Parts: sequence; C-alpha cells; structure tokens
Amino acid sequence: METQSEYAGATNNIQFTQDSIGRLDRHDSIGKHLIGKNKKMRSRLHNLHERLARRCWRDDGAQMVEFAVTLPLLVVFVVGIFDFSNAFTLKQKLTNVTRDAARVAAADPASDVPSSANTVPSSVSDAYQLIANYFTANQLNMCGITATSATPSSPAIWTYTGTTGCSAPGVTIIINRGYYFPQSVTTQPAPATCVTGALGGQTAEIGTCVTIKYPYQWKFGKVAGLLGSSPTLPTSIAATAVAMNEN
Repeated sequence: METQSEYAGATNNIQFTQDSIGRLDRHDSIGKHLIGKNKKMRSRLHNLHERLARRCWRDDGAQMVEFAVTLPLLVVFVVGIFDFSNAFTLKQKLTNVTRDAARVAAADPASDVPSSANTVPSSVSDAYQLIANYFTANQLNMCGITATSATPSSPAIWTYTGTTGCSAPGVTIIINRGYYFPQSVTTQPAPATCVTGALGGQTAEIGTCVTIKYPYQWKFGKVAGLLGSSPTLPTSIAATAVAMNEN
C-alpha cells in the first residue's frame, strides 16, 4: 500500500512539474512577443523623432542665402573670363594685321613718299587695303573709313579715322613711312602714335610703323558693380608694328 501511494505521489509531482514548464513556456512566448512589440514601438518612435528633427532643422533657407551671396561673385568670374578672352583675341588680331601692313608698306619703294602731303603714297594705300581686307575677313568694323579718309600729319605720316557705326572713340589707323629710331636699339620701339623719338646723335634706322586703335566695349566693368567695384578700363585696344624699309 505504501508503495502504491508513493508511486501516485510521484506521478502527481511529475504532472505538476510539466504543468509548470508549460506555463513557463507560455510566459516566455508572451514575453518574447511583448519584447518584439517593444522593439517595433521604439523603432517607430525613433523614425518619428528623425522626421520631426528634419522638419525642425531644414537648411533650405541657409542654401538660398549662400546662393544669393555667391551668385554675384560667380557672375563676375564668368563675365570676366569671356570679356578678357575677347579682348585678348581682338588684341591678337590687331597685332597680326599691323605686322602684315607694316611689311607690305616697307616692301614698297620709299621714293613713293611725296615731298608734299597732297597725294597718298601708294605704299600707304597698299597697307590700308590690306587692313581693310583683313577687317572684312575677320568681321571687324571699319567704322566708315574709306581709302579717301586719310589725312596727313606730314608727307610720310597718314592717319585714317572713323566713328560711323561703332562706339567711341572709333577706329584710328596711323601709317608712318618714315619712322626712324637709333641704330643701337635692338628692337623697334614704337609708341601708339608712331611718332619718332630723338636719335641722341646716333645713326637712324628707317622703317615703316603701323598703329591701329579699335574700340572695345567692356562688359566686365558693368558686372563688377555687383561687388561694389568700378574698375577703369581702356576704351580701345591698340597694336603697333614696325618693319624695316627694304627699298
């Protein structure tokens, strides 16, 4: 009898233990479920916090302010690059045509220079014609200058001026068939007016000097006002060349 009662008690204890384990498993699954829900809730709260922070700290206004500050500087840089590039290109064109015109005139006989300033020398006319053709080929404005526009400063110095259809001060072409300079000078110093200087008692080298002044309208000066600056720029671009007389 005692053995049966002991067996029955052990059986009851085993059932109690299994029931307890089952309840613990259920509690554990419930706990895991709650933990999972808690993680999802924390993730949602974190995402909500980030969205609210982005809305409260948007930097659109700061970007607009930065753009407004840098835009004038950017415009000045871009316009300056294009404007100075165009000026340099024009300078190069004028340098080329003055060099060619001086060579053409210097190759003609110097005997065509008259004793009086009544007739345009043929060498001056040749130089002018080359310049006119070059201007036409490169779409440069002659500002109304024609072959009969020449006025003499002396029998050897002739000046063409024109202001028609172009900005001030217009186009000026100076051709000096009797330009001279000291023999000791290794280069041909020529001022923008092609006027000869003093020899200082030295032997003279005689050549032909050609100068062209062409008007140029700067755009850089206008946009520089955006930065509070007002630069003074030349109203024309000039080039001068000298060639030794061959005859």
